[in-house]
Amino acid sequence: MKEMFFMGGVLFMGILSILLIVMVSWIAYHLIGALFSNNTTLEKAIQKVGYGQSIGLFAMIIGIFGQLLGLFNMFSVLEQVGSISPSVIYGGIKVSMIPTFYGIIIYLLSILLRFVAGILIEKKLEKQGIL
Repeated sequence: MKEMFFMGGVLFMGILSILLIVMVSWIAYHLIGALFSNNTTLEKAIQKVGYGQSIGLFAMIIGIFGQLLGLFNMFSVLEQVGSISPSVIYGGIKVSMIPTFYGIIIYLLSILLRFVAGILIEKKLEKQGIL
């Protein structure tokens, strides 16, 4: 796993890891705040948790941007060198996909966390008799 992190590029994988931590922290903070607060409105709580999903979407876009930059660099090298074996090209494409996969995983996690947080907030509000 550590090898894939470094193969994907420390810059983009580091940014994605920071976004993962921020996204999980954001959703957890607002979910805990909504569950333990007595004056929470449903719309406001779900909206704040939804911002965490936006952070996950931003992570996916950063991952795709990392792949595009990796492909651009690979094609620049190919242009300078000339002919290269296809296995080297396929390896470059494989490595350029690592940030994209990581970004998509972060986005999927943000969708899952938002879904679970929404259910928990709605159940809490149903217990209070608001819904």
